[in-house]
Amino acid sequence: MGILLPSWKGIGRSPWALKGLRSEVSVRGISLDPLLRIEPPRRACHHTHVTANELHARHIVQTLRDHGFVAYFAGGCVRDRLLSLEPKDFDVATNARAEVVQRLFPSTVPVGIQFGVVLVMDDGTPCEVATFRSDGLYIDGRHPTSVHFGNAQEDAQRRDFTINGMFYDPLTDDVIDHVGGRDDLRAGVIRAIGDPYARFAEDRLRMLRAVRLAARLDFAIAPDTFAAIRDLASTIGDIAWERIGDEIVKIVTGRGAKRAFELLSESHLLTAVLPEIETMRGVAQSPDFHPEGDVFVHTLLLLANLVQPTETLALGALLHDVAKPLCQVHNAHRITFYGHCEKGADMAVEICQRLKRSRETWERVAYLVKNHLRLVSAPEMRTATLKRFLREEGFAELLELARLDALASSGDLRPYHFCREQLAALAPEQIAPPRLLSGHDLMALGIPPGPRFKEMLSAVEDAQLEGQLHSREEALAWVKGQFGV
Repeated sequence: MGILLPSWKGIGRSPWALKGLRSEVSVRGISLDPLLRIEPPRRACHHTHVTANELHARHIVQTLRDHGFVAYFAGGCVRDRLLSLEPKDFDVATNARAEVVQRLFPSTVPVGIQFGVVLVMDDGTPCEVATFRSDGLYIDGRHPTSVHFGNAQEDAQRRDFTINGMFYDPLTDDVIDHVGGRDDLRAGVIRAIGDPYARFAEDRLRMLRAVRLAARLDFAIAPDTFAAIRDLASTIGDIAWERIGDEIVKIVTGRGAKRAFELLSESHLLTAVLPEIETMRGVAQSPDFHPEGDVFVHTLLLLANLVQPTETLALGALLHDVAKPLCQVHNAHRITFYGHCEKGADMAVEICQRLKRSRETWERVAYLVKNHLRLVSAPEMRTATLKRFLREEGFAELLELARLDALASSGDLRPYHFCREQLAALAPEQIAPPRLLSGHDLMALGIPPGPRFKEMLSAVEDAQLEGQLHSREEALAWVKGQFGV
């Protein structure tokens, strides 16, 4: 039968928070009925908005049914629909073998045919269709050595968490639950299916996914599942760092990033994946600038204020003070961290490379970390220096990082507002005007190419940005006077 699921505030604040429920509340803004109400089957996963992806998946299910096969929506899309969330994508599970799926649909991609997985394409949009199966032994922490194609109940048992182990029949509007997923949705719990040690041994990445799901949905992690994560946290490095990096990016850019990093720390996963962040714990800061507490607390406050950030802004927020534990100095009246911006930029590159991020990403993150305090001196900058600063690639993200940094500490937003006002007051051509002179102009004056070229052209641009020069003729005359040409 269909259900409307209850919830309460506060769940998920501790991995052990499975009791003390309160009614008439919500989970991350998801309105849920505090009293279980049984509805007719047609209301099992009722919603009014149907996306093109869902229509594609429904067509696949209908086609398979028309040819005598069992087929359901499977996994996260069922969970999200029961929580009134918009699924990112739709997966279909069926008793039809992969080769049958390939024959039934005109455009398919056999992405994992040995495991019964085929992508069915519709105008370039994929829908994953997988044959019901149970898995043999895992020896690489990701792929089974063998599979046995079976039924829906066997397929549910091989999945990661109970809330991801349900099926939904879009033709009858029924939810098929062999693993207690609806009960755990009601309770707000992330629970591994069966033996959590076995599930995490099959794929170590599931430990990070448990944290991400708990944070995103504001759910608790079941005690036995959390205990297994803590015991196995040190083995997370057995899988490819590309997968770890992708999951960390999903965590830091997603809903509940602050809670996720609290869970990562409590579960010991943070020590295994990002020990530099765990080291921030207990690193005191001067209370006049940082009344919020230590570096770890400060960093998590930044994460809490992120709103749909880019990967680079999110990683910049996470790593902006990463070098403070190494640069901390206690003086008579205050605590200093001289050099932490420059050292932090180097560390950010190392961490991003460990997480297998792109060169473009780690270069931008290093820029943000290195320059995150520069806005403080913006009001005292010369006009030319300020204009160059405002036009730097990445400045928009730097400005937002500075705002987040201030809100998570002293609350002084004056440098931020100053830069915003300057950007509003200055036209783009005032910040980055066309150059008045080129190297060819200097050569025409009889100046031989060499190191002085850059110095002279930079000086001309300074004068232009300061409002002293407005034309090529003025610039040529200025060069002759300034450099004795």
